[in-house]
This record gives sequence, C-alpha cells and structure tokens, in this order.
Amino acid sequence: MHKKFKITVEGRVYNVEVEEIVGDVTHPHAPVLNHEAGSAPQIAPAVAPSDPAPAAVPPAAPATAQAGDEVAPLAGVVDSVAVKVGQTVAVGDKIAVIEAMKMKTEVFAKNAGTVSNIAVKAGQSVDGGQVLLSLS
Repeated sequence: MHKKFKITVEGRVYNVEVEEIVGDVTHPHAPVLNHEAGSAPQIAPAVAPSDPAPAAVPPAAPATAQAGDEVAPLAGVVDSVAVKVGQTVAVGDKIAVIEAMKMKTEVFAKNAGTVSNIAVKAGQSVDGGQVLLSLS
C-alpha cells in the first residue's frame, strides 16, 4: 500500500510516496530515502551491515564493601573528599560530599580508624553502596 506525504525540510517542500511494509521491516533490501542538499530525494536500497556490532562491555562492578570500608549512601557525583590517606577519623567525622539531583549530601564516618585508601575522587560518579574509602 502506497501513501503520499508532503514533507518540508529546511523550508523546502517535498512530495513523497511511501510504501507500507508489512512483516520484516529490517529486511536488508528495503528502500531508504536518500537526499543531498540541492537535489531531489531519491530512493536507494538499504545496505546490510557486513559484521554485527560488538557487544558492549559492561562497566566493572563496584568493589564489595569490607569491614572498615565507608560506602556511598546514595548514587551521585563525588563533590569533595574531606579526608586524606593517613588521617585519623572518628565516628561522625565528615568524610565526603556527594551531589545528587542538585542537592549535596554530606557523608559521615560510621567507623573510627585511620584512612588507608581513598577509592574515589571529586567529579567521579558513584553508586549507592560503592566504597568511598577504607579505614584500618
């Protein structure tokens, strides 16, 4: 079944006839509309890709929290890290600030100890439960 349409592209009007395809619309020989500036639209055969696109590699899963790890309470972007490696931290000390949905959330230590590793940096996206830093 053919249908006629009037299409305006960048101020130019085109009368186009389109055939409705029932069934497999991904057929490699189905026509597609090609148009170059200054020329009339032309129908050209579609070209099937020679190789399928490679599968996307999923991002690495965040490290599983261990004893002494401080984790992000929510997903967001690390705004700042308030401690340094070697610093002593008490329960309730501010360790980082995470921004989510235009709101900044201060993250406070739930454990006491010495900062042995900082796993994130300012500007980095984090998931809820992702390790921010480790205390020993």
